[in-house]
Amino acid sequence: MDRQETADVRQRSSAASAGVLEDDPAGAPNGTVASTPEADSVVRSDVSGALPEGEAEIELRGVSKLFTSRHRETLALTDINLGIRKEEFVTLVGQSGCGKTTMLRILAGLIKPTGGEVRIKDGPLWRGNTRDESALRQLGLVFQDANLFPWYTVEDNIGLPLALRKVDKKERRRRAHELGELIGLTGFERALPRELSGGMRQRVAIARALSYDPEILLMDEPFGALDAMTRDKMNMELQRIAHATNATVVLVTHSIAEAVFLADRVVLLSARPGRIRSITEIPAKRPRQLEVTAEPGFQDRVVNLRQQLIEDEERLARHGGVSE
Repeated sequence: MDRQETADVRQRSSAASAGVLEDDPAGAPNGTVASTPEADSVVRSDVSGALPEGEAEIELRGVSKLFTSRHRETLALTDINLGIRKEEFVTLVGQSGCGKTTMLRILAGLIKPTGGEVRIKDGPLWRGNTRDESALRQLGLVFQDANLFPWYTVEDNIGLPLALRKVDKKERRRRAHELGELIGLTGFERALPRELSGGMRQRVAIARALSYDPEILLMDEPFGALDAMTRDKMNMELQRIAHATNATVVLVTHSIAEAVFLADRVVLLSARPGRIRSITEIPAKRPRQLEVTAEPGFQDRVVNLRQQLIEDEERLARHGGVSE
């Protein structure tokens, strides 16, 4: 869709921009809430994360997403321009309902954008209504729920994507043991998911996503359900794994501190509809130790991002919005 079409989508959906928006709009209330020119001007942003030609491994070019139901139209994302370099670690933050998960699903090819284009390694992810299979093979997905098959062993869960690709059992087992060692699961290959802790189940989910050697790892709140200490440990492990596999990582999180600790760049999305409000560079070299969280520069970035979120909350409150 070209720029004029994207503008048309915005115009048709202006009523949605002041209403309740969820990453999954199915739970949105019936009816539309009219937007005011003042509210619309406040959220508009000229921030672009586009990179010079040929520098990005992943690109979102002018991406918008409009969800349409019987009762309303919801503009989840609009005018998203973002490039991500090879082996870069990018985190997405913002209020609940700002479109973080929608954006990740668009990157994963699970949702087709209403406007704009997604490119993986300088090739389009979508060709008409068909996803490019060679692009999809570059992507590994990890969600908040590990979604393991309870009757499969750790080894079989890790090797499942390879089984679907008709890889022989011997090679699947070899790869599962290799990844088990990388991910810290040695000795648990024959265990069932019910015998594992939450953190270990997430390790299995990450290993499964890595089983076919994707170059890009897309993660949606992978540690959101874990306790604080386990989450810190998994953040350390994720850095090590990303470094060991030379993966490009895009991770959605509600934790600002986690976003700053992990990322090379933190992309903050505005509330309803999601636009890039700011991009924060994190200069500290990865992998990082937890001690970096006590440094003044780290805390300054966390406070700045949190203040931007507070400003979004206040804007929504002034214009009758609801946030979580």
